[in-house]
Amino acid sequence: MAKYLLLKHYRGAPTAVNDVPMDQWTPQEISAHMQYMRDFAARLEQTGEFVEGQALAPEGTFVRYDGEGNPPVTDGPFAETKDLIAGWMVIDVDSYERAVELAGELSAAPGAGGKPIHEWLELRPFLTEPPTITE
Repeated sequence: MAKYLLLKHYRGAPTAVNDVPMDQWTPQEISAHMQYMRDFAARLEQTGEFVEGQALAPEGTFVRYDGEGNPPVTDGPFAETKDLIAGWMVIDVDSYERAVELAGELSAAPGAGGKPIHEWLELRPFLTEPPTITE
């Protein structure tokens, strides 16, 4: 089994087919989208492929260390101008092909007008330990 991170970009990814921003959806369209996500996760829980997932608020701040005795440096919030990750899901699957299959299915979540978004999802494998050489 291999773990993959599925990232849902609200901004910063290639343009989706149904490219109406979520802040222009009706409450019913948002509810249908969220239900699709819950149903997708529940189905993957049944197969043992779902690990975790969360929707994210649009606000965010970059933070970095600024040396001993100094407070952390912050830059942000960036909700209006930067790439925006809307949410993420971790899956644990048998193969890369299965991860691509599930990402494609998740991409079809409904959006404006109840039509599939066909959004681009970023699929990233978890970093694993490099193999060690034994003599």
